Amino acid sequence: MKITKKFVIILVAIVFIISASFLTIILTKNKDSHNNNPPEDPKKSYVQNINYSESLEKINNPDQGFYIPILVRLTEGGATYNKNIIIQDTQLYHLRIDISAFSKAVNSDADKPLSSAALSGLKELLAYLKSQSKNAIVRFAYDPNYGGQKDKEPQAETIYQHITQVSKILNEFQSTITAIEVGLIGPWGEMHSSAMANSLVITPIIKTFLSNTKNLPVLARTPKMIYDFLGITINEIENYEIKEGSEAYRLGIYNDGYLGTDTDLGTYTNRAKDIEFLSKQTSHLPFGGEVVVPESKLHDIEVCLPEMFKINLNYLNYKWNNYVIDKWKNSLYNQACGQDSAYYNASAFKYIENHMGYRFVLKNSLFSYSKKQDKLDIELSIKNVGFGNLNKEKYAKIIFVNDKGEVVLSKQVNSFSGSEKYSCSLDLNLENGNYSVYFSVYGDEHEGSAIYDVQFANAEEYNSQLKANKIGQIEIKR
Repeated sequence: MKITKKFVIILVAIVFIISASFLTIILTKNKDSHNNNPPEDPKKSYVQNINYSESLEKINNPDQGFYIPILVRLTEGGATYNKNIIIQDTQLYHLRIDISAFSKAVNSDADKPLSSAALSGLKELLAYLKSQSKNAIVRFAYDPNYGGQKDKEPQAETIYQHITQVSKILNEFQSTITAIEVGLIGPWGEMHSSAMANSLVITPIIKTFLSNTKNLPVLARTPKMIYDFLGITINEIENYEIKEGSEAYRLGIYNDGYLGTDTDLGTYTNRAKDIEFLSKQTSHLPFGGEVVVPESKLHDIEVCLPEMFKINLNYLNYKWNNYVIDKWKNSLYNQACGQDSAYYNASAFKYIENHMGYRFVLKNSLFSYSKKQDKLDIELSIKNVGFGNLNKEKYAKIIFVNDKGEVVLSKQVNSFSGSEKYSCSLDLNLENGNYSVYFSVYGDEHEGSAIYDVQFANAEEYNSQLKANKIGQIEIKR
Protein backbone atom coordinates (compact mmCIF):
# COMPACT_ATOMS: atom_id res chain seq x y z
CA MET A 1 0.00 0.00 0.00
CA LYS A 2 1.36 3.39 -0.97
CA ILE A 3 1.93 5.83 1.91
CA THR A 4 1.51 9.43 0.95
CA LYS A 5 3.80 12.19 2.08
CA LYS A 6 0.88 14.00 3.70
CA PHE A 7 0.04 10.96 5.84
CA VAL A 8 3.64 10.70 7.07
CA ILE A 9 3.64 14.33 8.17
CA ILE A 10 0.41 13.85 10.11
CA LEU A 11 1.72 10.70 11.78
CA VAL A 12 4.94 12.41 12.85
CA ALA A 13 2.95 15.31 14.34
CA ILE A 14 0.77 12.94 16.37
CA VAL A 15 3.80 11.13 17.73
CA PHE A 16 5.43 14.47 18.67
CA ILE A 17 2.33 15.66 20.55
CA ILE A 18 1.99 12.42 22.47
CA SER A 19 5.68 12.47 23.38
CA ALA A 20 5.52 16.06 24.56
CA SER A 21 2.51 15.29 26.75
CA PHE A 22 4.28 12.37 28.43
CA LEU A 23 7.38 14.53 28.95
CA THR A 24 5.30 17.30 30.57
CA ILE A 25 3.69 14.84 32.97
CA ILE A 26 7.06 13.36 33.93
CA LEU A 27 8.61 16.80 34.49
CA THR A 28 5.65 17.95 36.53
CA LYS A 29 5.77 14.89 38.76
CA ASN A 30 9.52 15.29 39.15
CA LYS A 31 9.08 18.98 40.12
CA ASP A 32 6.34 18.14 42.66
CA SER A 33 8.53 15.48 44.21
CA HIS A 34 11.14 18.15 45.01
CA ASN A 35 8.72 20.87 46.18
CA ASN A 36 7.79 20.70 49.87
CA ASN A 37 5.81 24.00 49.86
CA PRO A 38 2.02 23.56 49.73
CA PRO A 39 0.07 25.59 47.15
CA GLU A 40 -0.74 29.14 48.23
CA ASP A 41 -3.96 29.81 50.10
CA PRO A 42 -5.16 33.04 48.46
CA LYS A 43 -6.82 35.68 50.61
CA LYS A 44 -10.31 36.92 49.95
CA SER A 45 -11.78 40.24 51.05
CA TYR A 46 -15.19 40.76 52.57
CA VAL A 47 -16.98 44.08 53.03
CA GLN A 48 -18.63 44.03 56.44
CA ASN A 49 -22.35 44.47 56.98
CA ILE A 50 -22.26 47.61 59.16
CA ASN A 51 -24.53 50.65 59.30
CA TYR A 52 -22.26 53.18 57.60
CA SER A 53 -24.57 56.17 58.01
CA GLU A 54 -24.09 58.93 60.60
CA SER A 55 -26.50 59.11 63.48
CA LEU A 56 -27.59 62.43 64.98
CA GLU A 57 -26.74 61.23 68.47
CA LYS A 58 -24.82 63.47 70.86
CA ILE A 59 -21.50 61.80 71.70
CA ASN A 60 -19.41 62.72 74.75
CA ASN A 61 -16.03 62.09 73.21
CA PRO A 62 -12.82 63.23 74.94
CA ASP A 63 -11.41 66.77 74.76
CA GLN A 64 -14.32 68.54 73.10
CA GLY A 65 -17.86 69.87 73.31
CA PHE A 66 -19.79 72.29 75.49
CA TYR A 67 -17.97 72.58 78.79
CA ILE A 68 -19.17 73.48 82.28
CA PRO A 69 -16.97 75.80 84.41
CA ILE A 70 -15.82 74.82 87.90
CA LEU A 71 -14.43 77.41 90.31
CA VAL A 72 -11.49 75.96 92.24
CA ARG A 73 -9.86 77.87 95.11
CA LEU A 74 -6.33 76.93 96.13
CA THR A 75 -5.31 78.19 99.55
CA GLU A 76 -2.71 77.35 102.16
CA GLY A 77 -5.03 74.64 103.44
CA GLY A 78 -5.75 72.90 100.12
CA ALA A 79 -8.33 72.99 97.34
CA THR A 80 -12.07 73.69 97.52
CA TYR A 81 -14.58 73.12 94.71
CA ASN A 82 -18.02 71.65 94.12
CA LYS A 83 -17.53 68.04 93.04
CA ASN A 84 -21.28 67.71 92.33
CA ILE A 85 -20.82 69.78 89.18
CA ILE A 86 -19.06 66.81 87.59
CA ILE A 87 -21.90 64.80 86.03
CA GLN A 88 -22.36 61.89 83.64
CA ASP A 89 -23.74 63.94 80.75
CA THR A 90 -20.85 66.42 80.49
CA GLN A 91 -17.41 65.35 79.26
CA LEU A 92 -15.43 68.59 79.45
CA TYR A 93 -14.87 70.97 82.39
CA HIS A 94 -13.20 74.36 82.60
CA LEU A 95 -11.18 74.55 85.84
CA ARG A 96 -11.02 78.20 86.86
CA ILE A 97 -8.36 77.97 89.52
CA ASP A 98 -8.09 80.92 91.89
CA ILE A 99 -4.56 81.16 93.34
CA SER A 100 -4.96 84.73 94.62
CA ALA A 101 -4.27 83.61 98.20
CA PHE A 102 -0.59 83.43 97.27
CA SER A 103 -0.35 87.01 95.99
CA LYS A 104 0.55 89.92 98.29
CA ALA A 105 -1.93 92.12 96.41
CA VAL A 106 -4.67 89.91 97.89
CA ASN A 107 -3.33 88.44 101.14
CA SER A 108 -1.68 91.74 102.24
CA ASP A 109 1.27 89.77 103.55
CA ALA A 110 3.66 88.46 100.92
CA ASP A 111 3.97 86.76 97.54
CA LYS A 112 4.27 83.06 98.39
CA PRO A 113 4.94 79.76 96.65
CA LEU A 114 1.95 77.47 96.36
CA SER A 115 1.61 75.30 99.46
CA SER A 116 1.99 71.53 99.36
CA ALA A 117 -1.65 71.22 100.48
CA ALA A 118 -2.79 73.39 97.55
CA LEU A 119 -0.78 71.33 95.08
CA SER A 120 -2.09 68.09 96.57
CA GLY A 121 -5.64 69.39 96.24
CA LEU A 122 -5.07 70.20 92.57
CA LYS A 123 -3.67 66.72 91.98
CA GLU A 124 -6.60 65.07 93.75
CA LEU A 125 -9.08 66.97 91.56
CA LEU A 126 -7.33 65.94 88.34
CA ALA A 127 -7.09 62.36 89.59
CA TYR A 128 -10.82 62.33 90.29
CA LEU A 129 -11.58 63.65 86.80
CA LYS A 130 -9.35 60.93 85.34
CA SER A 131 -11.11 58.23 87.36
CA GLN A 132 -14.38 59.43 85.81
CA SER A 133 -12.87 59.60 82.30
CA LYS A 134 -13.52 63.37 82.20
CA ASN A 135 -11.40 66.09 80.62
CA ALA A 136 -10.37 69.53 81.81
CA ILE A 137 -9.28 72.86 80.40
CA VAL A 138 -7.09 74.45 83.06
CA ARG A 139 -6.70 78.17 83.76
CA PHE A 140 -5.07 79.83 86.77
CA ALA A 141 -5.74 83.42 87.85
CA TYR A 142 -5.05 85.82 90.73
CA ASP A 143 -8.54 87.34 90.45
CA PRO A 144 -10.23 86.45 93.80
CA ASN A 145 -13.16 84.09 93.17
CA TYR A 146 -12.94 85.01 89.48
CA GLY A 147 -14.87 88.14 90.36
CA GLY A 148 -13.49 90.45 87.70
CA GLN A 149 -10.74 92.31 89.60
CA LYS A 150 -7.53 93.58 88.03
CA ASP A 151 -4.00 94.22 89.32
CA LYS A 152 -4.07 91.34 91.80
CA GLU A 153 -0.98 89.60 90.42
CA PRO A 154 2.20 88.96 92.43
CA GLN A 155 5.67 89.84 91.17
CA ALA A 156 6.72 88.18 87.91
CA GLU A 157 9.22 85.87 89.61
CA THR A 158 6.47 84.47 91.82
CA ILE A 159 4.28 83.89 88.77
CA TYR A 160 7.09 81.90 87.13
CA GLN A 161 7.52 79.91 90.35
CA HIS A 162 3.81 79.08 90.46
CA ILE A 163 3.90 77.92 86.81
CA THR A 164 6.85 75.66 87.54
CA GLN A 165 5.07 74.18 90.56
CA VAL A 166 1.77 73.38 88.85
CA SER A 167 3.42 72.13 85.64
CA LYS A 168 4.89 69.15 87.49
CA ILE A 169 1.35 68.06 88.32
CA LEU A 170 -0.18 68.91 84.96
CA ASN A 171 2.41 66.74 83.21
CA GLU A 172 1.08 63.72 85.11
CA PHE A 173 -2.38 64.11 83.56
CA GLN A 174 -1.80 64.46 79.84
CA SER A 175 -4.77 62.26 78.92
CA THR A 176 -7.01 64.29 81.25
CA ILE A 177 -5.97 67.83 80.33
CA THR A 178 -7.36 69.13 77.05
CA ALA A 179 -5.41 72.40 77.21
CA ILE A 180 -3.77 74.91 79.51
CA GLU A 181 -5.10 78.42 79.05
CA VAL A 182 -2.24 80.76 80.01
CA GLY A 183 -4.48 83.10 82.02
CA LEU A 184 -2.88 84.43 85.24
CA ILE A 185 -3.06 88.10 84.18
CA GLY A 186 -6.08 90.36 84.61
CA PRO A 187 -9.76 89.84 85.50
CA TRP A 188 -10.88 86.21 85.05
CA GLY A 189 -7.36 85.41 83.81
CA GLU A 190 -8.28 86.79 80.41
CA MET A 191 -4.92 88.55 80.01
CA HIS A 192 -6.13 92.16 79.72
CA SER A 193 -6.79 95.27 81.83
CA SER A 194 -4.12 94.74 84.52
CA ALA A 195 -0.86 96.72 84.46
CA MET A 196 0.99 93.46 83.76
CA ALA A 197 -1.06 92.77 80.62
CA ASN A 198 1.77 93.52 78.20
CA SER A 199 4.21 91.51 76.11
CA LEU A 200 7.15 92.14 78.47
CA VAL A 201 5.32 90.07 81.10
CA ILE A 202 3.13 87.78 79.00
CA THR A 203 5.81 86.46 76.62
CA PRO A 204 8.00 85.13 79.48
CA ILE A 205 4.89 83.59 81.10
CA ILE A 206 4.10 81.72 77.87
CA LYS A 207 7.74 80.65 77.62
CA THR A 208 7.68 79.36 81.19
CA PHE A 209 4.55 77.25 80.55
CA LEU A 210 5.97 75.80 77.32
CA SER A 211 9.34 75.06 78.91
CA ASN A 212 7.86 73.28 81.93
CA THR A 213 5.08 71.24 80.30
CA LYS A 214 5.29 68.24 77.99
CA ASN A 215 2.98 67.65 75.01
CA LEU A 216 0.21 69.79 76.52
CA PRO A 217 -1.39 72.55 74.40
CA VAL A 218 -0.76 76.03 75.82
CA LEU A 219 -3.31 78.66 74.78
CA ALA A 220 -2.81 82.43 75.03
CA ARG A 221 -5.60 84.95 74.70
CA THR A 222 -4.88 86.54 71.28
CA PRO A 223 -2.96 85.78 68.08
CA LYS A 224 -0.78 88.83 68.78
CA MET A 225 0.55 87.08 71.88
CA ILE A 226 1.73 84.28 69.58
CA TYR A 227 3.35 86.79 67.21
CA ASP A 228 5.08 88.48 70.15
CA PHE A 229 6.39 85.11 71.31
CA LEU A 230 7.70 84.40 67.80
CA GLY A 231 9.19 87.88 67.50
CA ILE A 232 7.18 88.81 64.41
CA THR A 233 4.25 91.08 63.51
CA ILE A 234 0.97 90.41 61.75
CA ASN A 235 2.59 91.70 58.55
CA GLU A 236 5.00 88.74 58.61
CA ILE A 237 2.62 85.86 59.24
CA GLU A 238 1.50 85.04 55.71
CA ASN A 239 4.36 82.66 54.89
CA TYR A 240 5.55 82.02 58.43
CA GLU A 241 5.83 78.33 59.32
CA ILE A 242 5.84 77.00 62.87
CA LYS A 243 7.67 73.71 62.61
CA GLU A 244 6.49 70.55 64.32
CA GLY A 245 8.63 69.82 67.35
CA SER A 246 9.27 73.45 68.19
CA GLU A 247 7.90 74.94 71.42
CA ALA A 248 5.60 77.26 69.48
CA TYR A 249 3.97 74.27 67.76
CA ARG A 250 2.02 73.78 71.03
CA LEU A 251 0.96 77.43 71.26
CA GLY A 252 -2.60 78.42 70.33
CA ILE A 253 -5.31 80.74 71.63
CA TYR A 254 -8.54 80.68 73.61
CA ASN A 255 -11.20 83.15 72.56
CA ASP A 256 -13.46 84.54 75.28
CA GLY A 257 -14.82 87.19 72.92
CA TYR A 258 -15.92 84.64 70.32
CA LEU A 259 -18.27 85.94 67.62
CA GLY A 260 -18.85 89.15 69.58
CA THR A 261 -17.62 91.77 67.08
CA ASP A 262 -15.56 91.79 63.92
CA THR A 263 -12.46 91.66 66.14
CA ASP A 264 -14.06 89.38 68.75
CA LEU A 265 -13.74 92.15 71.34
CA GLY A 266 -10.11 92.82 70.49
CA THR A 267 -9.05 89.21 70.00
CA TYR A 268 -8.16 89.78 66.35
CA THR A 269 -6.24 92.61 64.68
CA ASN A 270 -7.31 91.47 61.21
CA ARG A 271 -9.90 88.70 61.45
CA ALA A 272 -9.26 87.09 58.06
CA LYS A 273 -5.45 87.16 58.33
CA ASP A 274 -5.40 86.05 61.96
CA ILE A 275 -7.76 83.13 61.34
CA GLU A 276 -5.82 82.03 58.27
CA PHE A 277 -2.68 81.88 60.41
CA LEU A 278 -4.43 80.27 63.38
CA SER A 279 -6.06 77.55 61.29
CA LYS A 280 -2.62 75.95 60.81
CA GLN A 281 -2.19 75.76 64.59
CA THR A 282 -5.76 74.72 65.34
CA SER A 283 -5.45 71.80 62.91
CA HIS A 284 -3.52 70.07 65.74
CA LEU A 285 -4.40 72.21 68.80
CA PRO A 286 -7.70 72.87 70.62
CA PHE A 287 -9.55 76.11 69.94
CA GLY A 288 -12.54 77.41 71.88
CA GLY A 289 -13.86 79.90 74.41
CA GLU A 290 -17.06 81.81 75.07
CA VAL A 291 -19.61 83.36 72.71
CA VAL A 292 -20.57 86.94 73.63
CA VAL A 293 -22.53 90.10 72.74
CA PRO A 294 -26.14 89.25 71.84
CA GLU A 295 -26.54 91.81 69.05
CA SER A 296 -23.72 90.39 66.90
CA LYS A 297 -24.70 88.82 63.57
CA LEU A 298 -21.55 86.73 63.52
CA HIS A 299 -23.23 83.98 65.54
CA ASP A 300 -26.14 83.62 63.11
CA ILE A 301 -25.96 79.94 62.22
CA GLU A 302 -25.50 80.41 58.46
CA VAL A 303 -22.69 82.93 59.14
CA CYS A 304 -20.68 81.20 61.85
CA LEU A 305 -20.52 77.61 60.55
CA PRO A 306 -17.96 78.16 57.75
CA GLU A 307 -15.61 79.85 60.20
CA MET A 308 -16.13 77.10 62.78
CA PHE A 309 -14.87 74.59 60.21
CA LYS A 310 -12.01 76.90 59.22
CA ILE A 311 -10.83 77.52 62.78
CA ASN A 312 -11.40 73.87 63.89
CA LEU A 313 -13.67 74.73 66.81
CA ASN A 314 -13.31 72.27 69.73
CA TYR A 315 -15.11 73.67 72.77
CA LEU A 316 -17.43 76.38 74.09
CA ASN A 317 -18.82 77.43 77.45
CA TYR A 318 -22.35 76.07 77.88
CA LYS A 319 -23.08 78.67 80.57
CA TRP A 320 -22.14 81.78 78.58
CA ASN A 321 -23.62 83.56 76.73
CA ASN A 322 -27.15 82.38 77.48
CA TYR A 323 -28.66 84.63 74.82
CA VAL A 324 -26.50 83.09 72.09
CA ILE A 325 -27.02 79.53 73.32
CA ASP A 326 -30.79 80.06 73.31
CA LYS A 327 -30.57 81.67 69.88
CA TRP A 328 -28.92 78.52 68.53
CA LYS A 329 -31.48 76.30 70.24
CA ASN A 330 -34.27 78.24 68.54
CA SER A 331 -32.64 78.40 65.08
CA LEU A 332 -32.77 75.63 62.48
CA TYR A 333 -30.05 74.12 60.36
CA ASN A 334 -31.25 74.20 56.73
CA GLN A 335 -30.09 74.42 53.11
CA ALA A 336 -28.73 77.92 53.67
CA CYS A 337 -26.38 76.54 56.33
CA GLY A 338 -24.82 73.62 54.46
CA GLN A 339 -25.24 70.27 52.71
CA ASP A 340 -25.75 67.96 55.72
CA SER A 341 -29.29 66.99 54.74
CA ALA A 342 -29.66 64.60 57.71
CA TYR A 343 -29.59 67.69 59.95
CA TYR A 344 -32.16 69.71 58.03
CA ASN A 345 -34.72 71.07 60.52
CA ALA A 346 -32.52 70.09 63.47
CA SER A 347 -31.57 72.95 65.79
CA ALA A 348 -28.44 74.97 65.15
CA PHE A 349 -27.41 74.09 68.70
CA LYS A 350 -27.57 70.37 67.94
CA TYR A 351 -25.49 70.79 64.80
CA ILE A 352 -22.82 72.80 66.63
CA GLU A 353 -22.85 70.45 69.63
CA ASN A 354 -22.42 67.40 67.39
CA HIS A 355 -19.59 68.92 65.35
CA MET A 356 -17.30 70.55 67.90
CA GLY A 357 -13.97 68.76 67.70
CA TYR A 358 -13.76 65.49 65.77
CA ARG A 359 -16.70 63.26 64.85
CA PHE A 360 -15.78 59.99 63.14
CA VAL A 361 -18.09 57.99 60.89
CA LEU A 362 -17.03 54.54 59.72
CA LYS A 363 -17.68 54.48 55.95
CA ASN A 364 -16.27 51.05 55.05
CA SER A 365 -14.85 48.01 56.81
CA LEU A 366 -12.96 45.34 54.86
CA PHE A 367 -11.79 42.01 56.30
CA SER A 368 -9.28 39.88 54.37
CA TYR A 369 -8.24 36.34 55.28
CA SER A 370 -7.50 32.95 53.72
CA LYS A 371 -9.25 29.61 54.17
CA LYS A 372 -6.91 28.83 57.07
CA GLN A 373 -8.31 31.86 58.90
CA ASP A 374 -5.12 32.13 60.93
CA LYS A 375 -4.53 35.80 60.15
CA LEU A 376 -6.90 38.72 59.68
CA ASP A 377 -6.19 41.94 57.78
CA ILE A 378 -8.50 44.87 58.53
CA GLU A 379 -8.91 48.01 56.45
CA LEU A 380 -11.18 50.81 57.67
CA SER A 381 -12.31 53.94 55.85
CA ILE A 382 -13.23 56.67 58.31
CA LYS A 383 -14.64 60.13 57.68
CA ASN A 384 -14.19 62.98 60.15
CA VAL A 385 -17.25 65.23 59.81
CA GLY A 386 -16.41 67.46 62.80
CA PHE A 387 -15.09 71.00 62.92
CA GLY A 388 -11.79 69.90 64.47
CA ASN A 389 -9.41 66.98 64.57
CA LEU A 390 -8.17 64.32 66.94
CA ASN A 391 -5.28 66.12 68.62
CA LYS A 392 -4.09 63.19 70.74
CA GLU A 393 -2.95 59.88 69.31
CA LYS A 394 -4.95 57.00 70.78
CA TYR A 395 -4.26 53.39 71.68
CA ALA A 396 -6.24 50.75 69.78
CA LYS A 397 -7.39 47.16 70.27
CA ILE A 398 -9.33 44.64 68.19
CA ILE A 399 -11.80 42.68 70.32
CA PHE A 400 -13.58 39.43 69.38
CA VAL A 401 -16.87 38.54 71.09
CA ASN A 402 -18.57 35.15 70.73
CA ASP A 403 -22.28 34.39 70.42
CA LYS A 404 -22.58 34.33 74.21
CA GLY A 405 -21.34 37.91 74.47
CA GLU A 406 -18.00 36.81 75.93
CA VAL A 407 -14.71 38.46 74.99
CA VAL A 408 -12.55 35.62 73.73
CA LEU A 409 -9.69 37.60 72.20
CA SER A 410 -8.38 41.16 72.62
CA LYS A 411 -5.28 42.27 70.74
CA GLN A 412 -3.36 45.54 70.76
CA VAL A 413 -2.94 46.95 67.25
CA ASN A 414 -1.58 50.08 65.58
CA SER A 415 -2.34 53.37 67.31
CA PHE A 416 -5.12 55.55 65.90
CA SER A 417 -4.43 59.17 64.91
CA GLY A 418 -7.72 60.04 63.21
CA SER A 419 -6.62 59.47 59.60
CA GLU A 420 -9.14 58.57 56.90
CA LYS A 421 -7.54 55.15 56.31
CA TYR A 422 -6.67 52.73 59.08
CA SER A 423 -5.27 49.22 58.68
CA CYS A 424 -3.92 46.50 60.91
CA SER A 425 -3.10 42.78 60.79
CA LEU A 426 -3.37 40.23 63.56
CA ASP A 427 -2.95 36.51 64.07
CA LEU A 428 -6.06 34.52 64.91
CA ASN A 429 -6.29 31.53 67.21
CA LEU A 430 -10.02 31.10 67.58
CA GLU A 431 -12.23 28.04 67.81
CA ASN A 432 -14.88 27.47 65.16
CA GLY A 433 -17.83 29.79 65.64
CA ASN A 434 -19.27 33.22 64.93
CA TYR A 435 -17.64 36.35 66.35
CA SER A 436 -18.47 40.03 66.41
CA VAL A 437 -15.40 42.21 65.89
CA TYR A 438 -14.90 45.54 67.67
CA PHE A 439 -12.41 48.39 67.37
CA SER A 440 -11.51 49.97 70.70
CA VAL A 441 -9.90 53.42 70.53
CA TYR A 442 -8.88 54.89 73.90
CA GLY A 443 -6.52 57.35 75.52
CA ASP A 444 -5.54 55.76 78.82
CA GLU A 445 -6.40 53.09 81.40
CA HIS A 446 -7.69 53.32 84.94
CA GLU A 447 -7.75 50.27 87.19
CA GLY A 448 -7.42 48.02 84.15
CA SER A 449 -10.27 49.62 82.22
CA ALA A 450 -10.01 51.77 79.10
CA ILE A 451 -10.80 55.46 79.59
CA TYR A 452 -11.06 58.43 77.24
CA ASP A 453 -12.52 56.08 74.63
CA VAL A 454 -13.62 57.38 71.23
CA GLN A 455 -17.09 56.51 69.94
CA PHE A 456 -17.80 56.58 66.22
CA ALA A 457 -21.04 58.22 65.09
CA ASN A 458 -22.46 55.14 63.33
CA ALA A 459 -25.94 54.35 64.55
CA GLU A 460 -26.21 51.47 67.03
CA GLU A 461 -22.69 50.17 66.38
CA TYR A 462 -21.08 51.19 69.68
CA ASN A 463 -20.80 48.80 72.62
CA SER A 464 -20.73 50.88 75.81
CA GLN A 465 -19.65 47.93 77.98
CA LEU A 466 -16.67 47.15 75.77
CA LYS A 467 -16.11 50.86 75.00
CA ALA A 468 -15.59 49.80 71.41
CA ASN A 469 -17.03 50.30 67.92
CA LYS A 470 -18.35 47.31 65.99
CA ILE A 471 -16.55 46.92 62.66
CA GLY A 472 -17.78 43.53 61.46
CA GLN A 473 -18.25 39.86 62.08
CA ILE A 474 -16.34 36.70 61.20
CA GLU A 475 -17.20 33.01 61.10
CA ILE A 476 -14.32 30.69 61.93
CA LYS A 477 -14.89 27.45 60.04
CA ARG A 478 -11.72 25.50 59.41
